[in-house]
Amino acid sequence: MANLASPPVGTAPPPTRRTAFAEGVDKARAAATTEPGRLRIIGALLALLVLAFGALTAWQTTDREAAADDVLHKSQPLSTAAADIYRSLADANTAASSGFLAGGQETAASRQRYEDDIDTAAAKLVTAANNADPGSPSTAAITRLNTLLPEYKGLVERARTYNRQGFPVGGAYLRYANQKMQEEMLPAAEDLYKKENQRLDADYADATPYPWAAIALGVLALAGLAWAQHRNYRRTNRLLNHGLVSATAATTVVLLWLVVGHTVARAGLNDSYDNGVRSLNVLHDARIASLKARGNENLTLVARGAETVKVTADGEDVTLDKYDHDFGTDMSALGKGLTLAAKLADDQSGGKPVAAAESNMAEWKKRHTTARAQDDNGNYEQALALVIGGKDATGACFDNVDANLADALDHEQAEFQRAAGDGLGAMTGLAVGAAVLAVLGAAGAVLGIGRRLSEYR
Repeated sequence: MANLASPPVGTAPPPTRRTAFAEGVDKARAAATTEPGRLRIIGALLALLVLAFGALTAWQTTDREAAADDVLHKSQPLSTAAADIYRSLADANTAASSGFLAGGQETAASRQRYEDDIDTAAAKLVTAANNADPGSPSTAAITRLNTLLPEYKGLVERARTYNRQGFPVGGAYLRYANQKMQEEMLPAAEDLYKKENQRLDADYADATPYPWAAIALGVLALAGLAWAQHRNYRRTNRLLNHGLVSATAATTVVLLWLVVGHTVARAGLNDSYDNGVRSLNVLHDARIASLKARGNENLTLVARGAETVKVTADGEDVTLDKYDHDFGTDMSALGKGLTLAAKLADDQSGGKPVAAAESNMAEWKKRHTTARAQDDNGNYEQALALVIGGKDATGACFDNVDANLADALDHEQAEFQRAAGDGLGAMTGLAVGAAVLAVLGAAGAVLGIGRRLSEYR
């Protein structure tokens, strides 16, 4: 019996329906075999290439401009704020010990200096907290400092109260306050400072690299436009196509702007780091070392030998006053810092305060040696006068060192802002300009090819 579902013998099967994509491919192939079709494809590719170059340029430039703006207005100021927190805490500790040594004769200026330092540290912590990322290590350090600060203030106030009443336990409270500062608060502040410096380095790393991808695409776009114009010349003997020339000019302007702008920006940012940030970091460290040295010098008289440390000298163990030993370590760090700062200073305005600080440090060491000799000989009051007395005391040398370092920091901060501002300014407008010129270049390429197509109508 015949199969009713089978087609009759000799009848062709129905044609397979083709997809729209396949039909489109066939039409494109057919169009590509004609000159108008090839011109349309060339025009589309040129326009796409120029637009892609403009978009990539705008994207990479925007990223680098944002990173440079962070360097100038966010990460470096926050790094400085973190250093100020450390400095304020160390100076508050120094002022507290100076006031304690003065006993009932503590001056209003000394008390006010302590209060100002505590207020500055608290204000800078608020600023840092507002700019720190939630859950970051910086936030943890800030939280810890906010917890420790009132505890430290309480210990200092108890030390002052007992000291005014003549109770020796006041010295124990001050040493405990100093221990909390040296072992808990200053390490947390130093950790915050290091984290902000790492953030600054990361912003520099994002801001300074050349946008090689955009540069390569720009060169490719120019090569494509040059090829299209050469092809046009071979087929028509016409030297210029106004549309393609306009597209080439726009692409060339963007590429030159990109290369020159980033070269200038990179130079400015590198200058701001080499002659600004590096010097600032060294000066901050030197200033902190001077503050720690001053605090240990005061505590040498407060403790009066209650704290000792064993060190090895010439193969033998020697017992030394802990705070005096730490003073020597801090002064060594200060000397090394000032030597490096003098090498990094690139002009007289930056070198002069550093040289003055070195001179004051040398005088400080001489006066400290004299004060220690008096204390070792049992002349405590004479030693005290040589430490917290008038203009001939070590305190005057410390104040001069601190003031000169502050002047050097102000100078280097201005140098940083100038150089970083120049670097940021070199990229201003490049992203928008590249996008606009890319659109004009793509339009020129399309119009240039369209002019040739009109000859086939």
